Amino acid sequence: VQLQASGGGLVQAGGSLRLSCAASGTIFDINSMGWYRQAPGKRRELVASITRFGRTNYAGSVEGRFTISRDNAKKTVYLQMNSLKPEDTAVYYCNAEPALDDYWGQGTLVTVSS
Repeated sequence: VQLQASGGGLVQAGGSLRLSCAASGTIFDINSMGWYRQAPGKRRELVASITRFGRTNYAGSVEGRFTISRDNAKKTVYLQMNSLKPEDTAVYYCNAEPALDDYWGQGTLVTVSS
């Protein structure tokens, strides 16, 4: 398994979750990494990205609420999600940024109840 996302769950609106993605192989070493999500009936979208050197970028819908970070020694990327909204409900995936087709894992489901 190249990328393993975890940390999803059910949370009430306004709550927080922290997602983790452990990488194996060289993908983490040579690529920017991103968190993506796909809500039911919608296309997958990039939520946040981080370069190897820590430069971050966020989708407008999560700016100020989500924080992406990475631990290069552990080959792990994180997504701290605060002030969650029902519209954040989706399956969350990690991948390189730009995404690599062969590295989509199963993702982790985040459900935000109102």
